Amino acid sequence: MVVTPLVWTLTIVGILALLAFDYVFHVRKAHTPSLREASIWSAIYVGIALLFGVGVWLLGGHTAGQEYFAGYITEKALSVDNLFVFLIIMTSFRVPREDQQKVLLFGITFSLIARTGFILLGAALINSFAWVFYAFGLILLITAGNLLKPESSDQHTADNLFIRLARRVFHTTDHYDGDKLFTRVDGRRALTPMLLVMVAIGGTDILFALDSIPAIFGLTQNVYIVFTATAFSLMGLRQLYFLLDGLLDRLIYLSYGLAAILGFIGVKLILHAMHENNLPFVNGGEPVDVVEVSTPLSLSVIIGVLLVTIVLSVLSPAGRAQNALNTAKRHATEYLDLEYTADPAERERIFAELVDEEAELRRTAADHASVAKALAEIEELIAEAKEAHRAHPATGQGVGTV
Repeated sequence: MVVTPLVWTLTIVGILALLAFDYVFHVRKAHTPSLREASIWSAIYVGIALLFGVGVWLLGGHTAGQEYFAGYITEKALSVDNLFVFLIIMTSFRVPREDQQKVLLFGITFSLIARTGFILLGAALINSFAWVFYAFGLILLITAGNLLKPESSDQHTADNLFIRLARRVFHTTDHYDGDKLFTRVDGRRALTPMLLVMVAIGGTDILFALDSIPAIFGLTQNVYIVFTATAFSLMGLRQLYFLLDGLLDRLIYLSYGLAAILGFIGVKLILHAMHENNLPFVNGGEPVDVVEVSTPLSLSVIIGVLLVTIVLSVLSPAGRAQNALNTAKRHATEYLDLEYTADPAERERIFAELVDEEAELRRTAADHASVAKALAEIEELIAEAKEAHRAHPATGQGVGTV
């Protein structure tokens, strides 16, 4: 598939136009997207990505089309996994609900810039050194193994090296001033948490790129397909965050599915490296006659693993219980946080979901000892949220309690 400079230029201009549209029309005025708004725009961005893939298939051939869709689906799945970390970071920074869109859009923009740099670096290394396929394969296998390990949410909290350094070197404040990056406290210019959370998300984006770029290079070495599949997988991620809010914790088996996919691609990369081998200590520097995994098989495995992962997560009673536990604790904390939102309708939504989640927990506690124990640990927090709701003059009427 040969891509002319004109096609490259039009593609880059189109992607930049989509980003500019988001900045001008969606996040300029701080607000919390409704479920309808998030659904419509998520569908639009996914539709644009799919139409682009059809164009690649028709104009570049079926192999290029299969590579694009395999790359897009893989990168989209990894992006959804990244939303878990974004959620943890924004919760630890107590980002007001109305301002979370701007933080997410900054993260997407920074991620696109960082991944473009990694794509160019990866392409240069692959073109110069065939052994890079071995390195990429090992990176993915190690990443797959790490995904199978129990992970504490503390690993992604606000208390990381960059944030501690920024707070030590610069004058910072613990309170937001709208969506401003800087404010004045006692006459001194200070960094707001809004800037710090953007730094935290930008730093994690670099780590995400170290995993995602080797993964897509394992599916195709066409730089245009790598770039466009990565870019379109990031487009609409902001809307997807609000669409999946409350469902992210439900995907309890997603990490296992992603581990299987990354492990599969890692093996594929190592097999390809052996087929292209020129390392003198491997088979005397000669290529090794091994089976290579085809693109149609890769696409089938990726789709199959994701479908099984999602279906098992949605149907799992443990998934429902874990989702209710995590979201009930988060919603109770958010409701008690006076900086969370100034929108009464948003507070009503959060409280109504908290009531439903507590009811779900009480229904499942009789059958699951772990749920009963976890519910006992957060009952006081839920009770505080209920009392705050009853005492609030704007929200204390009309919403029942369990």
